Amino acid sequence: MIRPKTDKEIELMRYGGKELARIIKLLSKKVTPGVSGKEIAKLALQEIKAADLEPVLMGYQGFPDCICISLNQAVVHGIPSSEKFKEGDLVKLDLTVGYKGMVVDSAITAIASDKPINQDVKRLIEGTRRALDAGIAAIKGDGTRVGDISAAIEDELNRNHLGIVRDLVGHGVGYGVHEEPNVPNYGSRGSGPKLTTGTTIAVEPMATLGTWQVGVLKDGWTVITRDGSLAGNFEHTVLVTDNGAEILTL
Repeated sequence: MIRPKTDKEIELMRYGGKELARIIKLLSKKVTPGVSGKEIAKLALQEIKAADLEPVLMGYQGFPDCICISLNQAVVHGIPSSEKFKEGDLVKLDLTVGYKGMVVDSAITAIASDKPINQDVKRLIEGTRRALDAGIAAIKGDGTRVGDISAAIEDELNRNHLGIVRDLVGHGVGYGVHEEPNVPNYGSRGSGPKLTTGTTIAVEPMATLGTWQVGVLKDGWTVITRDGSLAGNFEHTVLVTDNGAEILTL
């Protein structure tokens, strides 16, 4: 069941979202060669606690850290490691936090380099980010269908000739890390559940430079592209308003 949030709950999510946005921006600036995922995760936990937030990923279904850090061909759910980032590594930071029981979720793709990136990597990063923007722009307020969001994301990813990951989706968020409805990154306009005012969802395009097929590493968590191609991921928690959308993790 899709459960719209109350005004009080939305205010809690606004605070959590603004703090999450600040933290993930800080973390993304630390993504440089020679820094490890463990170091990023340690800083993330410090910032989460300092902001009076809850590290809801820690222990969630057995996940061993407070943030997902996925490198290169890893799409999502990577476990932070002590391995140092190398020049040109593509690093996905996916952070979920709680504030007084309300959960918000956001992800960004950063590159461990200050040098110009090649055109394919640029197409992946910018195309996936634009797909996120397109998905959010498709939310026209009360009555928007999930398929409207999905189709807008699919169109943008296809425009950039990117593989669309099909086994993973955006999702409702707020009372927990994952709620109804699922928000796929492909679909047909006018289809799927209707979103009402007060609904909060995580819009989350995941794309590759190759095919859409993915698998899971032996750690039971890290989702990778089967063809070894690079992957990108961007995500915002979004509130459906009467006539549009409000990004809560901005």
